[in-house]
Amino acid sequence: MKQYVVCGVSGRALAMFIGPLVKTFGKGHRIVGLLDIDPLRFEVCKAQYPQLKDVPGYGPDEFAKMVAETKPDVVLVAGQDSTHAEYIVQALRLDLDVVTEKPMAVSSEQCRDIIRAERESKGKVTVTFNYRYSPYHRKIKELVLEGKVGRVTSVDLNWYADTHHGSSYFKRWNRKRENSGGLSIHKSTHHFDLVNWWIAQKPVEVFAYGALNYYGPDGELNPRKEDGRHCETCDVKPSCRYVMRWTTRSKEVVPPDDHLTERTSSISQRFSTYRPDACIFDSEIDIEDTYAVAVKYDKGALLSYSINFSAPYEGYRLAINGTKGRIETTEYHAPGRIPFPIPVQTIDYIPLFGSKEIIGVVQNSGGHGGGDPLLLEDLFLGSDPLREYDILAGAADGAYSIAIGEAVWKSVRDHKPISIRDLLQEAY
Repeated sequence: MKQYVVCGVSGRALAMFIGPLVKTFGKGHRIVGLLDIDPLRFEVCKAQYPQLKDVPGYGPDEFAKMVAETKPDVVLVAGQDSTHAEYIVQALRLDLDVVTEKPMAVSSEQCRDIIRAERESKGKVTVTFNYRYSPYHRKIKELVLEGKVGRVTSVDLNWYADTHHGSSYFKRWNRKRENSGGLSIHKSTHHFDLVNWWIAQKPVEVFAYGALNYYGPDGELNPRKEDGRHCETCDVKPSCRYVMRWTTRSKEVVPPDDHLTERTSSISQRFSTYRPDACIFDSEIDIEDTYAVAVKYDKGALLSYSINFSAPYEGYRLAINGTKGRIETTEYHAPGRIPFPIPVQTIDYIPLFGSKEIIGVVQNSGGHGGGDPLLLEDLFLGSDPLREYDILAGAADGAYSIAIGEAVWKSVRDHKPISIRDLLQEAY
């Protein structure tokens, strides 16, 4: 029986780790400890999963005590991003394996600490980059491995978060760089890791532009410059286009969100230390909402990346170019929030000298485009023996994605290219 402790009883922890361990992978796996800053989260967890009623809860400074009393084999890390590195390093120093939500850390300095600790430990780190497991993303990896594009020379990736999903980051703890590393780390590490994995190259240098265009006190659609508002009780909410785009004046309707699965009012009452409905126009917001990025890789590839957190629809456009051809695809997320008909996603392969091949992809159900269930199987059942390539991410993968993200905001701040080797130093 493999034993697990959970550091951070977040919504993501409940959905991604705790629920599946209790309901799907209970045979051979058991949760023996919970750690969080807010004891009310233990109550919510146990109400949702009564099987855990006797599992002890621990405060944020009681990691060593929890490990000594519960004797886990694996530490699951899923709290606020800024807490990840602390628990990962402590676990590795005790020779425990770690499974952590992305991003693994919020800075390259923390990444260096983790990699040093892993080198000296019997334990290892697994980073849950679930985007790798999407059927489209796996197919793209397979096409590259087959040599369809030859040597990869450039990648174009443009990502769009719509006005519902994109604005949610500015309502929550993500809005402070000290908590999340900024969205170039919290969100874009998903995307940087995908590119790193697809092309199997290491990032070398980053240059970026970025800005806070939509949110914060100077946002053009701020109905009134005033700090401290919350959506649940805001008296100017009827004048806020970001709220009213998704609801009506007579009946509040909250569309599905990747991060919040219940109404804001119930969530704000559930947890005593956290509200996810702070005003998107607060002056405390110190991160960017728009980026344009160039990344150089060690084997010659160049990445052109952009992301916008206030777009009219959700999705991305991708092209991978190589010496033998090109791969293209466009994905639309959250189709229920897109105000126009959307096509079925395909992957287009265009050889350098030949005609286009349109590739359909077999779908599977589950979160993040069907990626979550397959990732969980690899975590709790072992890697799929039928898969002929590596897909689970380790500490080095986590570090490269975070280093790109940190280089992005530092390049924006300093108006100069940033070296990945300078950030990761001996860990590079």
